[in-house]
Order: sequence, then C-alpha cells, then structure tokens
Amino acid sequence: MSFTENDIKQIKAKGLTLPQVESQIELFKTGIPFTNIAAAATIGNGILALSEKEKEKAISHFDTNKQGLSLLKFVPASGAATRMFKFLFKFLKEYKPEKESLNAFINKNDSKDLAFFLVGLEKFPFYEQILERLHEKGIDFKALSTQDKALHFVHIMLDEDELNFGNSPKGLLPFHKYKNGYISTAFEEHLYEAALYASEDKKAELHFTISESYKDKFTQEFKRIEEYVEENTGVSFNISFSYQQESTDTIAVTPKDKPFRNDDDTLLFRPSGHGALLKNLNTLDADVIFIKNIDNVVVKQYKDEVAKYKKVLAGILLKLQSRAFDCLRILDKNTISDREFEEIETFLTNEMCIKISSEYKKYLDKYKIEYLKEKLNRPIRICGMVKNEGEPGGGPFWVRDIYGNLSLQIVESAQINLKNKNQKDILTNATHFNPVDLVCGVKNYKGEKFDLENFVDHNAAFITAKTKLGKDLKALELPGLWNGSMAHWNTIFVEVPIITFNPVKTVNDLLKAPHQID
Repeated sequence: MSFTENDIKQIKAKGLTLPQVESQIELFKTGIPFTNIAAAATIGNGILALSEKEKEKAISHFDTNKQGLSLLKFVPASGAATRMFKFLFKFLKEYKPEKESLNAFINKNDSKDLAFFLVGLEKFPFYEQILERLHEKGIDFKALSTQDKALHFVHIMLDEDELNFGNSPKGLLPFHKYKNGYISTAFEEHLYEAALYASEDKKAELHFTISESYKDKFTQEFKRIEEYVEENTGVSFNISFSYQQESTDTIAVTPKDKPFRNDDDTLLFRPSGHGALLKNLNTLDADVIFIKNIDNVVVKQYKDEVAKYKKVLAGILLKLQSRAFDCLRILDKNTISDREFEEIETFLTNEMCIKISSEYKKYLDKYKIEYLKEKLNRPIRICGMVKNEGEPGGGPFWVRDIYGNLSLQIVESAQINLKNKNQKDILTNATHFNPVDLVCGVKNYKGEKFDLENFVDHNAAFITAKTKLGKDLKALELPGLWNGSMAHWNTIFVEVPIITFNPVKTVNDLLKAPHQID
C-alpha cells in the first residue's frame, strides 16, 4: 500500500501509525469472521433469574460492602440527536402542501411515525416551548390548519436558526415534563439516578463521554441544575467529561479496498463506533463502574425500581469478585489441596459461568494453577438482560471461539452469519436482549487496575457500507464497547425487568409511559 508523504503526516496527526492503518486496510481485504454462536443464553443456561429474596440479599450485600469503595457512573453520551428526528427531516424535505393533503402524504408514505407524532404533540416536553416561540413570531398556532400546525411545529424544532434539536446532543434535549412545569434533560435524570445507587457518603461521581464541541453546553447545563438537583437529592456531584479520541478513528476504503479519498485528496477517517470508548473507560479509576447509555432514563416515579436492579447487579458483582479474589489468593500459595482445587473449579463452573477445558484434567498441578489464575484474574461485568420484545440490538449468547472454547458474550446481529440457517435459528429463538445495563469491576485481587486493552477480541470488529458525497465506501467499526471490547472479561448475565430499558431512539419514544408523568 503506497501512501504519500502528506498521507503519512495526516495519519500521524491523528495519533495513528502507518502499520495500524495498513492492518485496518488488511481487515477490509480479508474480511472479519462472523461470530460463531453455539446457543442463546437463556434462564438456567447462562442467565440468572433471581427470586425476590435473592434480589434483597444482593441489594443488602451491596449496601453493606460499598463503604470505602469508589463508585462511578459511566455514560456514553457523544451522539447528536439527528436519528431521533429522521422521519421528521424526511417530512420537511418531501411534503409539498400545495400538492397534497397531510393525510395523503402520511398514507402514501405509510408514515405511522409521523401520524403518531402529530397525535401526541401536546404530550411532548417541548410543546409549550415551541408554542411560545411561535407566539413570539406572531403565529397563532391553535388557529392553524392541521397541516400548517405540523409544518410550523416541526420547523421550530429542527431548523438550524430555531431550536435545532437535530444538531443538539441527545443528552441535553428536553426529555421529561413534570406536573409543576419543570422540564428535565436525560443528563439531569442521570444525576438523580446516580444519587440512588452510585453515591457514597453523599457524593456521586459521573463520567460522560461527549463530543468535544458540546463540552461548553454540558458544563453550562450542569451549572444551571447543580444546586437544584443537590437540594433535591442531598448528594453532591463530581462530573467529568472525555471525548472520543481521534486516534481511535479508522480509515475508510472504496468498495475495491483502496483508501477512500476526499475531494481534496486527503484520506477519509471515520469515528469507529462505541468500541472507541474503551480508551476512555480505561483511564478511569474506580472500584465499581456502572455503565448506562445517555437516552436510557425514566421519570422520577420509576427511578426507585430502576435503582433497585442496579443495586442487585452491583451486589452480585461484589459477592462474586470477593470470592474470585479469595480463590486467586489460594492459587498464590505454594501447595494447594485437592479439595481447594475442587472448590475453585466448582466456583468457576457454577457461579462464574466459565466452561473449563476438557484438557484441564490432564494438566499437572502447576499448569492447573496457571489455567485457573488466567481464567479468574480478569475484569468482571454483571450484565442486566431483558426479555426479548422485538427491540433491535445485541443479545446474550454462548460463543465458540476458533479453539472450540465456549464463553458468554453480548453479540450484535451484524456479527452473525444470517445466511447460515443454524446461526439464524439460534438468533431467532433467543429469549433475551442487551439493554446496555452493566456493572463492572476493573481491578484485580491486589487492588491494581486492569489494562482493559488486554481483554479485547480484535476480530469482533464490524465492516459497514456507507456513502460520502454520493460515493460508496466501506467503514470499519472497532469491537463494540460491550461486545468484542469486553470479550475476554468474566461475564455474568442476570435477568432484569423491561422497566430498566427505556431508550429514546426516536422522538416518539418520549410518549411511552416511562417518559410521561401520570
């Protein structure tokens, strides 16, 4: 692959090396192998379903043992809200009121989203804000025809010289409206949540990964709400931000696997998906890290229920981590009894969901110790899983690697070969999916932080088809943060209820019960 001097300068300016870029191009050429799913993780086979008594026990364990531990909430929040309003941008672009009625447009385009949006207009948290804006412009909204109401309302929402919601960070949009008229953002709701389960000694620490261009907006929002939220929760907040690093960008190629060039002949690099955030996560130092996406929040009346299950997951983490640490200290001894070996093997199999190799029994004791240490001395993640109700996204599976080893993984449908009937059947019959609800332990039994880069499956990247300036290209996404980036962590899946999963993928999701006040 021949690169010009200017190319090499551009690569270095991004914090990348030439070999890294060449290996990315090689991945495009060779292709990325599909993940080999052996079975869906289900209740009793990879997913824990807890009784109420077991949940209470886990919560109690967390509350008792969190003293002296550093807790942190990590919130990926870098995205703009553009996709939330995709159907509304399409409406503004394609609707011609002089040629057809609004109903005709909705029927012709089978635009159920638009119809639903217009029916729920008054329930959106920004409804009054938009009416005030129209009033300032001398427009009497209530006197308008249905189609003019729709056009005026959406223009105020999305026009760049108006509210410009589509180019705003999702975390700072109006999400919830309370009975006293108070409007909150997803960013603010995360603070209230953190106060309930990620605080210790009346302090809560949160880290948001954001686009650097939004830093001032997030900082201003925190200043605006800080005193109010602290008064309401009795908790003070330490907020930090980081950005997706340019060195995690990946090169784009043409359909023939040649570097894609912009009109000015520079190389095109693209952000590489949420897997890039592993670098951000790796810089953080905390004993327990809660991970949850920015748009997965609820109004206050549901927060206790959501917090309950976060504490359940955290309690399981602390219990299993403590036991794993005990096992590792035993393995550090010079001599280990048969009974100790047996207890550690049973713990791995029954409680950590780790499949021990069939070769293990043949090993000498010193190699058994090495094997068990290698299996146990890893970061741990406890992942909430909800029953599959047709939502898109990844799910929990038993995955077989190239050596025949089985492990629990979160796998996206894009990683599965849907042309293979067996693989497609396993995916179709999966009972649960991943709501991105993780509680993580990232330190070893000596209190040292793991280098999370050592536990990535680099073969779990994605190649996707995109366009730029009307030209086709191929893009490379790094292994997803909770997919391949955590492939070699120890993983426990726990069933949690659907109330814990309330993402706002489109603006209409704000009309669902967990985002509305009764």
